[in-house]
Amino acid sequence: MLKFKNKSVLGGYFMKKSRVSIALLLAVVMSLAFMGCQRQADDGRMHLTFWTLETRRGHVEPLIREFMAANPDVTITPSFFSTDGIKDALHVAATSRTLPDMWFNWGGSLGGFYAEHGLVFDLTAHARANNWERIFSPGALQLCTLHGILAGHPHSFNVLAMFYRRDIFERFNLTAPTTLAELETIAETLVANGIIPFATAGLFGWHTMRYLEQLIEYYAGPELHDRLSFFQANHNSEPVIRALARFQDWVNRGFFPPGFVTSSPDDLVILTASGLAAMDLQGQWFDGTLLQNDQDLSLFGTFPFPTGSRRLSAFAEMTQFNAAITPARLEAAMRLMDHFYSRSAVERFGRYLNLPLPRLDAEMPANMPNVARMFDFSNRYGTFTITDQAFPTEVADALFRVQDGLALNQITPQQGAVDLQTAIEAHLRTR
Repeated sequence: MLKFKNKSVLGGYFMKKSRVSIALLLAVVMSLAFMGCQRQADDGRMHLTFWTLETRRGHVEPLIREFMAANPDVTITPSFFSTDGIKDALHVAATSRTLPDMWFNWGGSLGGFYAEHGLVFDLTAHARANNWERIFSPGALQLCTLHGILAGHPHSFNVLAMFYRRDIFERFNLTAPTTLAELETIAETLVANGIIPFATAGLFGWHTMRYLEQLIEYYAGPELHDRLSFFQANHNSEPVIRALARFQDWVNRGFFPPGFVTSSPDDLVILTASGLAAMDLQGQWFDGTLLQNDQDLSLFGTFPFPTGSRRLSAFAEMTQFNAAITPARLEAAMRLMDHFYSRSAVERFGRYLNLPLPRLDAEMPANMPNVARMFDFSNRYGTFTITDQAFPTEVADALFRVQDGLALNQITPQQGAVDLQTAIEAHLRTR
């Protein structure tokens, strides 16, 4: 069994992640058993397993069918998971060394876990031999380099900004804010007229985190925020306490949906699509999500969260490969990646991808107008690493507990800052 600091990763993980259900465990066990059968199949074909997000199904399934038709010696077996389901399933598989041949993952601490523990194939030599520096953007390759190795095949570089309903803003003579005070005035106007200002969902913590990290950016400023993100400064400090207090104040003033602490991010799109909420912190993929849900993109605009710096939260996504993959299997997997992100695939299935691709020759999608705006923002104002990729899992979980405690008025901002710093210090002692 994989060990981490002399403790079972499985035991420590589930102590901190009680939301992992028996149903998920059974699903993963069945999937692993199926993988074993596939790997042992004696039909002369190469069998590769691939875990990815349910939201990519519309892109993955038809392209796998095409790939297998063109490569009759290869069988690809995909499994699809929710955002948090794949995190949990991968951790379960990691403990028994039964990870699939390849899997979707994020950068930072999420993908870094597998690099740190020797579970992913180091693509450094492959990238050098195949001139990846002439294919992928330097920023994407840097974000996929974790614990000294190139830990994944980059397929998206994501930036987040505030999406807003243009028609709702026009109805109340509102314009995109440039200061936090202006944003609060907009929120007050919306609340007075029965509209939720900010869409969010607290289940799993990561969506609500997007608002809190922007408030920390506002009060701490860019330099201190970066130091806080990488534990080079103390979170039990005035800027963090003021950010936590502002977040709690916004909850109490009705700026977020009622009962959001227990609601799922999977249901968020309905809030802005239906006009129940006016704004939502999302990445550039949200244009594609709206298209998938038959929404009129002309109704949606975007602006940088008014932190003063206007830096955008950013993160990478990649496909990782099992450390035990053979050269022949890796070659087949790379051919699949080439097919997934070919020009033809992007033209047909771009609404399922986080465009533009992180490639030097990538083009902005013509039918997704907010994407170009958001990358213009990032070029002008810069980015910072999204918190749940900067933080290791146990510290991110502590942050999520603090968020919930503040939202439910169970803790004070001062106590939240103490709890967060305590979790950071406990993490640092184990390193």
